[in-house]
Amino acid sequence: MADSSNLKDQQHPQAKTDRQIVDMLLNAEPNDYNLAELARLRIRYHGFPGARDIQADLDKVLKQWGLTEAALFEETRKIHAIGKVYKGQGSQRDDWS
Repeated sequence: MADSSNLKDQQHPQAKTDRQIVDMLLNAEPNDYNLAELARLRIRYHGFPGARDIQADLDKVLKQWGLTEAALFEETRKIHAIGKVYKGQGSQRDDWS
């Protein structure tokens, strides 16, 4: 059995692009789009063995906005049920990968 301290953190293929989004979120107010982006990135990096800086900053944004992860997901489910939060944002699809 391998010792987890010997395992190397992985580089996420979207880390560079995601870092830009996280930096924007750190200085943004919670609106529908920003909440959706935070939730999307929380899902993407949940359990990912690496990108510790991104994960820590996502936690920081949650705290800054006074939210728990459960409250964030509840709110974003409502947002996505109403309409396309990404419409007009230059994306033809929601990117959940």
